[in-house]
Amino acid sequence: MVPILLVLLLALILFGAGFAVKILWWIALAVLVIWLVGFFVRGTSAAGGRGRWYRW
Repeated sequence: MVPILLVLLLALILFGAGFAVKILWWIALAVLVIWLVGFFVRGTSAAGGRGRWYRW
């Protein structure tokens, strides 16, 4: 009984981790798209193309 419970617990943990990793990939992709849009929009600003929308 204990080995079956351990296997089920391991399956649940791996399923949860896989789901979380998939969500994190989608969030990372959305952030990348937003960053690229901001980079190109601000890169062609009226300040001679030297405008930055980040502080680093």
